[in-house]
Amino acid sequence: MSIYLYLTRYKSRAFFAILLLLAFACETQPVPPEDSIPISTTPEGPYLVVLGIAQDAGYPQSGCTKECCQRLWSDKTERKMVSCLGLVDPETQQAWLFDATPDFKDQLQLLETAAPLAGIFLTHAHIGHYTGLMHLGREVMGANAVPVFAMPKMANFLTNNGPWGQLVALNNIELQPMAADTVIHLTDQLSVRPLQVPHRDEYSETVGFEIQGPNQSALFIPDIDKWGKWERDINALISHHDYAFLDGSFYENGEIPGRDMSQIPHPFVAESMQRFSSLSTADKGKVHFIHFNHTNPLLWKEETRKTVEAAHYKIAEEQMIVGL
Repeated sequence: MSIYLYLTRYKSRAFFAILLLLAFACETQPVPPEDSIPISTTPEGPYLVVLGIAQDAGYPQSGCTKECCQRLWSDKTERKMVSCLGLVDPETQQAWLFDATPDFKDQLQLLETAAPLAGIFLTHAHIGHYTGLMHLGREVMGANAVPVFAMPKMANFLTNNGPWGQLVALNNIELQPMAADTVIHLTDQLSVRPLQVPHRDEYSETVGFEIQGPNQSALFIPDIDKWGKWERDINALISHHDYAFLDGSFYENGEIPGRDMSQIPHPFVAESMQRFSSLSTADKGKVHFIHFNHTNPLLWKEETRKTVEAAHYKIAEEQMIVGL
């Protein structure tokens, strides 16, 4: 059974950190405060937590004064962090990040209320997905040999370009090689498999991930070109997994006036819903759109959100938890 924990009403991330720690204590079930959402069940085994849902630039986006972002410059409570998942194994007290985003410090703080960081999986070399690694360097944490799982071109990019090469040279990070379709066993209960996907690969390959737990599995593909350009059948993959966190960068064509959106070849949410229309209602309910550009009305327009939900799809929410 899927387990959802929505804590988006909380206005303080510090408060969320305390509540998350309490929620996953082994001994007792916490009594939530009066203004919280009741917690009926908490996963005892491994789980995923959504730590961010926005596209690389976050929400609001730098330089945006349009309606989609304007109110967020003064009202910081509705801001969203960059797309990122956390994987936690309470039994071994280990946690992993999927992507190191510009919001790394906040996402790491939230994750480590549950378990210490054991490694980072990188999807590709676009700014929202790896630049958070800078916090591991000598200017900030001065970390020691944090495992960073990377595809060959991604590892080469980090090794041979500053400032990332300094992280390698000073052993702040320890690059762990990945190969497409090769399973990485993290614990007796958890494994990860990278799936190479078509995308703008200026500096590295791009991958999504299959994340397998003891009971359920998840698919995480925050960035991809059109689904039709991939040799794999996305509908079959959705059916195979229990959750699918998929690229929802833009809702529909024309979303960015005056710009040729063919140069931004993401699958529009409207296109994805059409492609997924043959799925059963249960399989549609596995789909959680994520990685929203600041222009995407799924971030700020209730009517659009209701359209997606009425079609049986879901919208990823920050601090949402699903058990594996």
